[in-house]
Amino acid sequence: MTADAQIPEIDLVALEEAPDDAVKKSLGIGFWISVAWLVLIVVISLLAPVLPLADPEKIGLGSKFQSPGGEGWFGFDSNGRDVFSRVIWGSRVSLTVGFIAVVAGLLIGGPLGMMAGYFRGWVDRVVSFAFLILLSFPALILALLIVNSVETRSLRVVALTLGVLAIAPVGRLARANTIVFAEREFVQAARVVGAKNTRILTRELLPNVLIPMGALALLGVAILIVAEGGLAFLGLSVEEGATWGKMILEGSSPGALKDGPHVAMFPIGIMFLTVLALNYAGDKVREFFDVRETAF
Repeated sequence: MTADAQIPEIDLVALEEAPDDAVKKSLGIGFWISVAWLVLIVVISLLAPVLPLADPEKIGLGSKFQSPGGEGWFGFDSNGRDVFSRVIWGSRVSLTVGFIAVVAGLLIGGPLGMMAGYFRGWVDRVVSFAFLILLSFPALILALLIVNSVETRSLRVVALTLGVLAIAPVGRLARANTIVFAEREFVQAARVVGAKNTRILTRELLPNVLIPMGALALLGVAILIVAEGGLAFLGLSVEEGATWGKMILEGSSPGALKDGPHVAMFPIGIMFLTVLALNYAGDKVREFFDVRETAF
């Protein structure tokens, strides 16, 4: 190297920032473990009618509060019913309630929020006021009012009742994201070429708004599964069939907790793992797509 050669300056700041910029976003192994658990519990619940499970409502299959063992993996309850079978069959109701409620919120709150964010003006004021009214009611009290106003508490009634609670959070998220994307270049270009509002909403905005709504939906399912358990403790859950909430209620009496804690612990454990998986998967999706959402 000659004396006249110049040593290039090193940008230390750029070197410090480069590793962080180079790191690609990843969902991580925890996300895939959560997804695997959710797929497993959903598949098992769907296959419950064809699996070799005991009748979940048959009394006397085992002795009262019989401990887990070869005869019953999760033991038996106070009526001698198979807890493992009841947990599997109960998952069908609890998961169905959660998913139907979220889908109802997406189908109603999503379009309303998108129209409010796109058209603005009086449409935005009316829809936003409706969302504000729904959010002003305490969620549990609103659910109690709706459930008590009907004669039968079927699966559809309970699911749609909880779906009402999901409308406002989903709608507010859809509105906020629609406002952001409505100002982007691709939407402006669609307007310039004469695209109709319906086409812009469905072809340009909807694919972008669906991503944050999907992330919120995972979190919403978890919250609504827990909400069904809360209704069960008040005696307002689905009348027919077992649910995780009803099983926890049945096993939460002082006598049951003393003589057969497994009756409540197993459905609590399965619900905990499912809610944890939904929350974790939803958080990772939100972080991956940089979603900023409102909470249920």
